[in-house]
Amino acid sequence: MRTDLAIEAFETAVEEQLIQDRPVDNGVQITEDKIDDFTLSKVVISKSAEQTLGKKEGHYWTLEVPQLRTQDEKWQKIISQSLEKVIRQFLPLSQVSAEAHVLVVGLGNWQITPDSLGPLVCENVFITNHLFQYEPHAVQEGFRKVSAIAPGVMGLTGMETSDIIHGIVEKVKPEAVIVIDALAARAVERIHATIQISSTGIQPGAGVGNKRKEISFESLGVPVISLGIPTVVDAVTITQDTLNYYLKTLGQKKRNQGKPSNSLLTSALPGSRKLTEDDQPSEEERKLYLGMMGELEEDEKRQLLEEVLAPLGHNLIVTPKDTDLFMEQAANVIAMAINSALHASLSNGQGTTVTH
Repeated sequence: MRTDLAIEAFETAVEEQLIQDRPVDNGVQITEDKIDDFTLSKVVISKSAEQTLGKKEGHYWTLEVPQLRTQDEKWQKIISQSLEKVIRQFLPLSQVSAEAHVLVVGLGNWQITPDSLGPLVCENVFITNHLFQYEPHAVQEGFRKVSAIAPGVMGLTGMETSDIIHGIVEKVKPEAVIVIDALAARAVERIHATIQISSTGIQPGAGVGNKRKEISFESLGVPVISLGIPTVVDAVTITQDTLNYYLKTLGQKKRNQGKPSNSLLTSALPGSRKLTEDDQPSEEERKLYLGMMGELEEDEKRQLLEEVLAPLGHNLIVTPKDTDLFMEQAANVIAMAINSALHASLSNGQGTTVTH
């Protein structure tokens, strides 16, 4: 399963009956809050659930922001304000004080668009560490020391990114590290529509099967908060989702056949009816529509697709065609939220960024 999202790892474990869908005696606690217009899912993974979920012990918060895909500046501002609130809540959870020197690390390859989130965020982070060192009289109250680095990837530097960051931490001595990276998702609808923040650091490339040395408290000796947005999904997931949409569409059409509302013009418009699990056809109908594949469970169907696509080299990692616009917008949203969350003088305390 290619995903960096803890919420998806939990959902998959429930689907495969590896864990019960309830926050009792399974090593996982999951709760939901509302942050302004958005849903914030909070997943807490204990030591006992690490192996089952494939995620380290710690806190994983997921902010659902489907409006991030739009090109509406109003939504960019609203999302950044909500994300600021989430980061402000999360910093004390990771033992990061209000005065701590924070190093922002932008992971990824700036030459590859869907992997350029980290470097793009670093370009817009408000840097102050040098001012504290060389012009302390010019620093107003409400600012903290913030440094930033975009270390690139092993293919560009020939060095493990974790080793580069470790050297910087030893020399600069920040009290906390915030790592920004592009993630991989299991569900197409979460691409550029979800923001995850976690207390466990990150293992670069894990979601696309290219694991590098992890960046965490254990490797750096300081608290590490990771923040990312899924930008890619694999071809198996897209194929599986397409088959499911196909089945639900046929099921919905059959269920609504003959209804008077079906003759209305608006009902015939694409996307006018939302597909749900209730639209899933019966087992007999699935077999009729898809033959032998219609009899398979979701995990069996996925395994079959992997067996078909992987040997042919067709299990590609895919990103939306408008990813360049999405990446720039997402980077601006994250940078604004980080700036306001780290520097009290850039926020009014309610999650609203003040324009200077």
